[in-house]
Amino acid sequence: MSSFDMDKLMQQAAQMQEQMQRMQDEAEQETAQSSVGGGLVKVTANGAGDVVAIEISPDAIDKEDPEALADLVLAGVNEALRSARAGVEAKAQQMLGDMGLGGLGLPGLGE
Repeated sequence: MSSFDMDKLMQQAAQMQEQMQRMQDEAEQETAQSSVGGGLVKVTANGAGDVVAIEISPDAIDKEDPEALADLVLAGVNEALRSARAGVEAKAQQMLGDMGLGGLGLPGLGE
């Protein structure tokens, strides 16, 4: 009969915490870019949920219709953040699979 090994469990928990920290650090380095309006607005976001760059073409600036530019920027930001988050979540699932934890369905992972 096997006994519950607390030391082994603590070691596994520390290892998992270390890997999660490494994944968070890597998420800040991973970026995704979106391009909307036929390239009029380009937005780059990282996996930590930060927008790191916005490029606006001069052709996107219409003094008569500032709302159109605002809509393009908003769409670009949302798309870049979605793409970056999807990349981080995919890496998290891969990491959990590598650790043999893929079926746990841990809530809040990658957020």
